[in-house]
Amino acid sequence: MTITAVKGAVVPVIMTKTITDPAPPAAPSASQIILVVGPTASGKTALAMALAAHIRGAVISADSRQCYREMTIGSAAPLPHEMQSIPHFMVSDRSVHQHLSAGQFEQEALRCIASGMAQGQQIIVCGGAGLFLRALVEGLDDLGVEDPEIRSFWQKRYQKDGLAALQKEILARDPTYAAHADMNNHQRLIRALEIMDTHGEKVTDLRTRTTKDRPFRCWWVGLNPTRHLLHHSINQRVDQMIANGLEKEAAALFPWGSVKACQSPGYTEWEAYWNGEIDHATCVEHIKQHTRQYARRQLTWFRRNPAIHWIPPEITETSSRLEWVLRNLPIE
Repeated sequence: MTITAVKGAVVPVIMTKTITDPAPPAAPSASQIILVVGPTASGKTALAMALAAHIRGAVISADSRQCYREMTIGSAAPLPHEMQSIPHFMVSDRSVHQHLSAGQFEQEALRCIASGMAQGQQIIVCGGAGLFLRALVEGLDDLGVEDPEIRSFWQKRYQKDGLAALQKEILARDPTYAAHADMNNHQRLIRALEIMDTHGEKVTDLRTRTTKDRPFRCWWVGLNPTRHLLHHSINQRVDQMIANGLEKEAAALFPWGSVKACQSPGYTEWEAYWNGEIDHATCVEHIKQHTRQYARRQLTWFRRNPAIHWIPPEITETSSRLEWVLRNLPIE
C-alpha cells in the first residue's frame, strides 16, 4: 500500500479545562520552578495549566513529542487558544526532522526558564519524558553527538531481531549499565549501543553523573492515578485521538517512519492495518496496549525520585488536585 504524505498542520480538538482559584495565595518565588510529572493520560497538562492560570505562570513542555508540529493529535498537545491565554514553550515549535535530544532540551529549557524568570514569570515544567526532566534538573554527561548511521543500524537490528537482540548486546558489552537501565525501552538501548559504537567505550565508563548547579530550586508534584483509572483514561484518550484524525496524522508521517519521534505509540501500529495484516479494531487495541506499557515505564522511572510530592490517587478532579498542590507543595 502506498501512503501519501499529507501537508499542513492538523489541529486537535482535545479540550483542557482551565481552573482559577478565586483567592490566589502569594505567587511563588521566580527563583524556583515547579515540575508536574506522571504517566501519559494522567492529567498533567490540565493541572499545569490550572496552576499556571492561578499563579500567572508559564508552561514548558517536557514531552518528547509535543514539540513536533506534525504530531499534535498523537501527543495530545495543548490547543492554540489555550497557549494564547497561558504562555507555553516547546510545544509544536519544530518539525519531526529536527530531532530534540535530551541534551538539546536541557539547553533550550534553561534558556526559556532564564527568559521567563527575567520577566518575573513562575515557570511550570510539565511532562512525562523522564530523561528530559533529569537533563534539566541535574544535567547530562556529554556523550557526544548522535550518529544517524549507527543509530539506523541498530534500529534495523531491532526491527529484524526484536528487543532480545538489543538486550543481549547490552548485557555482553556493559553489564553494569544493563543492571540499572530500563531494558524494555528499545530506544534507550539503541542510544546506548550508538554511544558505545561511537566512543569505543562502555556507557558506564563515560558517565560521571555529576549534578550540575542550577540557578533555581525545584519542587516536584506527581500524578499517579489508580491502575484502573489510568487505563480507562488511556483508552478514552486513544478513542478521542482516533475521532480527531490520528490515522490521517500517522499517514502523513508514514514516509518518515524511521525518524525517532515517529517510532512511538499511536504511529507505528498503523502499517500493519494498512497492509491488511490486522483489522481497524485490532490496530486501535494495539495503540492502547502500547500506550499502557509506556505509562508503566514512565511510572517506574518517576517512582525512583524521592523528591516527588505525589497527589493521592483518589484525588482525580483537576480542581481538587490544584487545591492539594496549593495546600501541600512547599513553594514560597
